[in-house]
Amino acid sequence: MHKSRLAGFIIDCQSDDLQACGRFWGAALGMQARELPSDEADRYQRLVDPHIDLHMEVQTVDHPSRVHLDIETDDIEAEVTRLEKLGATRVAKVHTWVVMQAPTGHRFCVVRAASKNFDSEAHVWT
Repeated sequence: MHKSRLAGFIIDCQSDDLQACGRFWGAALGMQARELPSDEADRYQRLVDPHIDLHMEVQTVDHPSRVHLDIETDDIEAEVTRLEKLGATRVAKVHTWVVMQAPTGHRFCVVRAASKNFDSEAHVWT
């Protein structure tokens, strides 16, 4: 049986100015915008609040701006299969994660477990 849980939220910004997006959302949410490693710094900024154990990022995208959530899991394929049985569809595999679409039309990602409290707070799905 695999474990999964809400990992966090990603703020998709249809913009060429990642720095401005990060500044706005960091200030709006009371979080600090931090650059990611150089191979990701041109598309992503992390939003950090030491009191919140959710992964928050701002990313630049080509599609209209929106917010999507990430579900983290210790078994991506098992979680994707479980979600497909609930009616979700696979959209794309990107690096190590899978982009999916809910029957409601909302996009979300299934990602590898990375939260520091993942093991103790994750849910077991059957």
